[in-house]
Amino acid sequence: MPSATTIKLNSGHEMPLVGFGLWKVNNDTCADQVYNAIKAGYRLFDGACDYGNEVESGQGVARAIKDGLVKRSDLFLVSKLWNSFHDGPRVAPICKKQLQDWGIDYFDLYIMHFPISLKYVDPEVRYPPGFTDENGKVTPGKASIQETWTAMEDLVEKGLCKSIGISNFRGVLLMDLLRYAKVRPAALQIEHHPYLMQESVVKYAQDEGIAVTAYSSFGPQSFLELDMQQAKDAPLLLEHSAIKKIAEKNGKTPAQVLLRWATQRNVAVIPKSNNKDRLAQNLDVLDFDLKDEDMKEIKGIDKGLRFNDPLNYGVAQPIWA
Repeated sequence: MPSATTIKLNSGHEMPLVGFGLWKVNNDTCADQVYNAIKAGYRLFDGACDYGNEVESGQGVARAIKDGLVKRSDLFLVSKLWNSFHDGPRVAPICKKQLQDWGIDYFDLYIMHFPISLKYVDPEVRYPPGFTDENGKVTPGKASIQETWTAMEDLVEKGLCKSIGISNFRGVLLMDLLRYAKVRPAALQIEHHPYLMQESVVKYAQDEGIAVTAYSSFGPQSFLELDMQQAKDAPLLLEHSAIKKIAEKNGKTPAQVLLRWATQRNVAVIPKSNNKDRLAQNLDVLDFDLKDEDMKEIKGIDKGLRFNDPLNYGVAQPIWA
C-alpha cells in the first residue's frame, strides 16, 4: 500500500515527503532544473539565502505557473534565514528581500539555517554574505536564538511565512527553544543518512510534533565536490555493499533505498538531480517498503559521521562540540 505523500505539520499545513533541494544548483541551470522538476512532479523546493540562486529558482517557478503546470498554492517553497541576519530588526527585511528574489508573496516554510549569530553584512556589500564579514573575518553577532525566533514568529503573524522551522539544531537547543516559543517550530532540518542517523534528536522532534527533513541523504556524495577530506575518506553510500544488496533485492536503485529508508520513518527528503530518469526515480520512493531486516542492516552502517560541520570548512563555529 503506498505511503502518504505528505506530512501534516503542527501549523496545520501539509508538507510533501519528497522535495527538490537547491543547494549547489548552478545559477545558469537553476531555472531550468526547477521548471523540469515541477514538470516531473516535484512540489517542494528547498532553497536558502546562502545558496545564492533564489532569483533563478523563482524564475523556474514563475515559468511553470505561467505555462499552467501548477498554481502557487500547489507548491511548497522553503527558504532559510542566514546567520548574518539574526538580529531581530534584520529578520523581516531580509525575508522580504528573499521573497522578492523568488517573486512570491510568502514562504510555505522559513527556517533558521544555523543556530549561529554572525555580524551583519549589508546585502549591498555582499550577498549572500557567507560566514565572513566585510573584512573577511568570522565575527560573532550578538543575537540570541530567542531574539531571532521571536522575530521569525512575527513573520508568521505578518503572513510572510506559513510555517517556521529550524536547521542544524542539537536536541538541547530544541528543548530550550520549546520553552519560550509562542509559535512552535513546524520542522527540523538536519543532516541525516545511514552514516549519521541522529536517532535521538529525530525521535525527540517527532515526539514533539515537529516534522524532520533530511538533507544530504546520500552522505559523502554531496561533499566530494567541495573537496572535503572527510567525504573523500568515507566509502560512498551509493556503492556500499549493504545498500546495493538491498537495492537489488527490492528491484530499486541504491539512491531509492537511501531515500526510502528515511521516508519509511516519516522523515522528509530533498534530493536533487539534473538527470530526467533520476528525477523520476528520486520521486518514486513511497510505493515500496523495506523489510525489517533491511532497516536493521542499514542501521548497522551508522558511524556518527557528520560532514556539514562549520569546522570542516575552516569556520571556527563549533556547534557540534
